[in-house]
Amino acid sequence: MSWIKEFKDFASRGNLVDVAVAFVMGGAFGKVVTSFTNDIVAPLITLLTGGVDFSKKEIVLRAAKPVLNEAGEVTQTIEAVTLKWGALVTAAIDFIIVAFAMFLVIKAINSLRKKQEAAPAGPSSTDQLLMEIRDALKK
Repeated sequence: MSWIKEFKDFASRGNLVDVAVAFVMGGAFGKVVTSFTNDIVAPLITLLTGGVDFSKKEIVLRAAKPVLNEAGEVTQTIEAVTLKWGALVTAAIDFIIVAFAMFLVIKAINSLRKKQEAAPAGPSSTDQLLMEIRDALKK
């Protein structure tokens, strides 16, 4: 079997579409969580900590300094080198929210699967009707 035929079989089963939909939904969900963290959680943390905004916290490793030309005029500025640990904290909060939401989704899916597996796997109504017709014809 050639790899082109294998890919066509894979794509026709719907797996590729499922992956694409999951990818798009995940990206949109990530944006919602980022907005939730930046616009809801961060202001609440700022309020609770007395005005400290963690998203803007950083450690300056080297301060910005101006570059002077021969006339003593500032021609450019060398940017500061910083470690933005507040952005890392914000990203960690995003991750925790996404991980918890995915945990809840997977837990719900697993409980639905258990209910489906626990349900008696008897014949469908159509099969039941056909069996009754068959039994009636045998008489």
